[in-house]
Amino acid sequence: MQTRLTGRAYRAVVFLAAVTLSGQAPEAPVEARIPAPPAPVRCNGETVLVYELHLTNFRPRDITLNRIEVFGQGSNGAAPVSIYQDRKLADAMVHPGAAAAVADPRKIAGGMRAVAYLWLAFRDASTVPRALRHKLYFTAVGADGKNDDRSLEISNLPVLQTTPVAIAPPVKGGVWIAGNGPSNGSEHRRALAVLGGQALVAQRFAIDWLKLDEGYKGFRGAPKDNRNWYGYGVEVVAVADAMVASVHDGVPENTPLAESRAVPITEETIGGNTVILSLGSGHFAMYAHLQPGSLRVKPGERVRRGQVLGLLGNSGNSDAPHLHFQITDRNSVRGAEGLPFVFDSFELLGTADANEILEKGWTPPAKPVRRQREIPAENAVVRFE
Repeated sequence: MQTRLTGRAYRAVVFLAAVTLSGQAPEAPVEARIPAPPAPVRCNGETVLVYELHLTNFRPRDITLNRIEVFGQGSNGAAPVSIYQDRKLADAMVHPGAAAAVADPRKIAGGMRAVAYLWLAFRDASTVPRALRHKLYFTAVGADGKNDDRSLEISNLPVLQTTPVAIAPPVKGGVWIAGNGPSNGSEHRRALAVLGGQALVAQRFAIDWLKLDEGYKGFRGAPKDNRNWYGYGVEVVAVADAMVASVHDGVPENTPLAESRAVPITEETIGGNTVILSLGSGHFAMYAHLQPGSLRVKPGERVRRGQVLGLLGNSGNSDAPHLHFQITDRNSVRGAEGLPFVFDSFELLGTADANEILEKGWTPPAKPVRRQREIPAENAVVRFE
């Protein structure tokens, strides 16, 4: 079950100086840019830093990124806090706009850009650096066809010293699976969109919430009927006291698991019927794929935490009834940067494959664990009270 949506407190476009590593290979002709610096957030028992490294090759020949080492700024002589190389590095890299699949994602063709999706995890929150530096190691193809080693050092990436916004659940209790939730490989994490002249990741921390029954299944009977999905028609509620920033209604619903959509998918219809709340301090909560005609609020209206906003549906770019929820830095479905957030409290029942659990059900592997001030990871099965 997937949604392909791809949000100013967080945005601080950072252009990073590249310098030659002392005593090492000559400088690589690559621009390195990190559009949105990371802010710490608790996820799956760890504190994580989530951000993207954009690399543009400013030469006419290929260059291959072999290794990324990430250090705490000023930690000279200390071991890297994270290393990306080989398969881990290849899995972290994409080539936006490439006409065909790239055989080796680490290779950046002449004049082209690649994006490395980085996810740094720290067991102890006190060890999270206040700034980061990166060492990048490349192999470049010379004019004579021979390979030579190149390198870059990227310094002074600030780690934002902010506390993620803490919210209540966007639904009134029950058991839910966090489809496409936070991880470095989830579909939401890689949903880069170019709008207003910027490459943005509004869904950086987005979650597709799918409701489960007491047997941990997602639907009963024929899945092609929206009404057979346990989440269909569930009330979605305000996660905090807020003001309604925008509302979009009137998008018809899809047939679940169909290959086509009820309407052409455009920037206007991609979220289906949506509500966006302004939480203050540059944070906006977006609810997508609601039932048409079910929205109970209007722009400019003040709402209270727990107030009903509408009913969960299957509109827009949606495969089946679910609630797409995200927090961003702008009143926009995709034209924004995704911000980290945490829930005040939830019970973690375990982790399951979203596509399998919906049809076959599931047995929790262990006793539930109470989590506080965390965001659930991808495919976490949680109970909200």
